[in-house]
Amino acid sequence: MKIFTKDEFLKDIDSHITHLSYGSVFIYPTDTLYGLGCDARNNALVQRIRRIKNSYGNPMSVIAPSKDWIKTNCVVKPEHEGWLKKLPGPYTLIFERKCKDCIADDVNPKNNTLGVRIPNNWFADVVKKLDFPVITTSINVHGQEPCKSIAEVPANMGHMVDIGIDEGIIKGKPSTLVDLTGTEPKVIER
Repeated sequence: MKIFTKDEFLKDIDSHITHLSYGSVFIYPTDTLYGLGCDARNNALVQRIRRIKNSYGNPMSVIAPSKDWIKTNCVVKPEHEGWLKKLPGPYTLIFERKCKDCIADDVNPKNNTLGVRIPNNWFADVVKKLDFPVITTSINVHGQEPCKSIAEVPANMGHMVDIGIDEGIIKGKPSTLVDLTGTEPKVIER
């Protein structure tokens, strides 16, 4: 894994945007934890993340490039529009999907829902520039505690990742899940 500080990454942002666009698995900071991500439309990369995490079949979430992307690709009921106003923020909003091809099949192989985030963090601007959804899942083997820093990433996981953006220790907690597929929102603390 090639590791960059935030400043190094931003100094050569155009080159990094190109690299992230063409088949990379990467570690990045968010407002809650470090994320493990890739182009959410690329099934081979999504499967690679599943192998890294040893997590198969569980739904994964995405960082959306914008609220407009969410409205275009997800069913946002009028009674749930207020939740979109909480973004950017530490929430993962679960909607029914309108789209078939906006994400890879393996992001959520069990049903037609999608968890979406827009973190309150500079990396959300990177996703906006990429203009496609990025997988967002914690850096850990399924069932273990998430890594709070790049230094905590186990070597066997790090060898399967292309790029890491190091922003030091992030002492957050996972985002709050809010299921907005029904009439009433269901808030799920993790």
